[in-house]
Amino acid sequence: MIPYPSIDPEIVRIGPVAVRWYGLMYLIGFASSYFLFTRQLRKRGIALDDAFVDFLYTSLIFGLLIGARLGYVLFYDLSAYLSHPFDIFAVWKGGMSFHGGLVGSVIAGVWTCKRYDADPWMVGDLITVTVPIGIGMGRLGNFINGELYGRVTTMPWGMVFPNGGPLPRHPSQLYEFFLEGVVLFTVLWAMKNRARKNGAITALFIILYGCSRFIVEFFREPDVQLGFIIGPFTMGQVLSFCMVLAGAGLIFARGKYSLKASDKE
Repeated sequence: MIPYPSIDPEIVRIGPVAVRWYGLMYLIGFASSYFLFTRQLRKRGIALDDAFVDFLYTSLIFGLLIGARLGYVLFYDLSAYLSHPFDIFAVWKGGMSFHGGLVGSVIAGVWTCKRYDADPWMVGDLITVTVPIGIGMGRLGNFINGELYGRVTTMPWGMVFPNGGPLPRHPSQLYEFFLEGVVLFTVLWAMKNRARKNGAITALFIILYGCSRFIVEFFREPDVQLGFIIGPFTMGQVLSFCMVLAGAGLIFARGKYSLKASDKE
């Protein structure tokens, strides 16, 4: 067993205002995405107005937050929120869904592209390759908070989480950091110049994230209010399976695409 590295979730507190690691991780994720997105624009000679880029990222942030909250309400605890609808706005109590956040971001991104007459497939591909950074940072934030921990395990790297009872558990947040963050970013960044058709990288992200999340869910503790919903499968796995189907459908809808052998940035 490996001791859980207890880290204060708050970096600093000044009166009622606290700077938390979790929020900092997401700030790093968005800042990294913005930097790499604009870098790709320059490298490829794509002229997009600065006002569009700034408005795009503002829209994505709001779309992510709203979608993540509503996704959690709809997918993970609908009956409780129907009984207490004003709790939907109590975001400080926790409860965000990646899958809902993804849908919200897509809607916000497509709307912004249509408003500025930009190609949503091209913009989507350029942003998608940067998304795993934010995902990975978010999982590190979950680990520091001691939340979304894994199932009980006898493996030597199991950890006893502060709110997870006395038994060692899988540090599933770190599994997700590695698969959904490091591995997914590495693959997408390596493939970003090899897709011949816009939308291919977005489809690849959807499929690979869905597969990665589906696998990690076997080690992650199911949500207490839901448990397993279809046999041994969790809500996260059902939604991730739907992502894989959606990614495959996107490839079919956009037509076959081939990969160039040696294009490098």
